[in-house]
Amino acid sequence: MIKRMDNVLIVVDDLAAAIAFFVELGMELEGQTTVEGESVDRLVGLDGVRADIAMVRTLDGHGRVELTKFHTPKAISAEPKEAPANTLGIRRIMFAVEDIEDVVARLRTHGAELVGELVQYEDSYRLCNVRGPEGIIIALAEQLS
Repeated sequence: MIKRMDNVLIVVDDLAAAIAFFVELGMELEGQTTVEGESVDRLVGLDGVRADIAMVRTLDGHGRVELTKFHTPKAISAEPKEAPANTLGIRRIMFAVEDIEDVVARLRTHGAELVGELVQYEDSYRLCNVRGPEGIIIALAEQLS
């Protein structure tokens, strides 16, 4: 039986930019480390792994995103960075926010762009998708009173 979802891994090329993006979103950097060695190789199924890892978490401590930059072997791109929403695989992570327009404006200072438009869904939510560094797509949801 599952106890909880611990984290989501995103492989990035520019670790500093990815950390800055998620910190601007409102997450906090929990820690950073470098991993390598036989146990890491066996765990991920690659030889000669050396990677930097940063863990960011939501302020309530319940959600985490692991950001990993592989030095060896080099990361490969499985799809274009500008992949559309209907591309197979994980497309985005959604975060609940207080002021969606403020969050979008702050993320734009880190190069983020809207994917589509900021829309209102019925009388319940204001929603948008934002593409950040490395082509990462996050969704933002502001619940309306």
